[in-house]
Amino acid sequence: MNEIIRKRKSIRQYDFTALDDVEIDEVRAKISSVKPLYPNIRYSIEIQNKAKGLFTVKAPNYLIFCSEEDQGAYENIGFIGQQLDLFFSGSGFGSCWLGMAKPGEKEVSALPHVICMAFGKPAEPLHRDISEFKRKPLSDICVGDDARLEAARLAPSGMNSQNWYFIAENGMIHCYRKKLNPVSGIMLNKMGCIDMGISICHIAEDGGSFSFEKKTDAPVRKGCVYMGTVINC
Repeated sequence: MNEIIRKRKSIRQYDFTALDDVEIDEVRAKISSVKPLYPNIRYSIEIQNKAKGLFTVKAPNYLIFCSEEDQGAYENIGFIGQQLDLFFSGSGFGSCWLGMAKPGEKEVSALPHVICMAFGKPAEPLHRDISEFKRKPLSDICVGDDARLEAARLAPSGMNSQNWYFIAENGMIHCYRKKLNPVSGIMLNKMGCIDMGISICHIAEDGGSFSFEKKTDAPVRKGCVYMGTVINC
């Protein structure tokens, strides 16, 4: 398994020493090199110094993710953002998804805001032992055998809800998001799609070749929404 996946954690305490120009350039270079889940969906990522809203973590820097509104847009942002989360963890920086936060400065992008991510130099231990992860057992989130499912299991999710399910068969992994009742609201459904993209990113980062598509003959999973299938190239 990708070693960073085995030890990453969400960082909520930061050293407010400013990143130097070289470090910021490294972040910008990584932003430019991430691979989207859906290449045709337009998105933007902006670095800002302020964010606001419920449960906002105080940090020296934030990534502001924006995207056009299209089918798969939220999964796409989750997939892209988690590549950056893993990059931060592997480069000595901390980061944390902020589902309820909004930009604290005027946005440059004309695209709708989706989500924020705090990042910076950590003021707490950057990594953890795999025994410290609080995750559902594989038997609760999947059926079938595929080594990459352990990486998906360790993915972060909003309120640690882990509302995903996977069916592994014939070298493929069918990905599902658990349905929420209407009372849960649009926000939680949005976060569920972002979380799905995050877990698919872990699958992609843990394997070699990677391809993702929606299949017309994917198995039906009661109580779940089919999101797409990881296919070995």
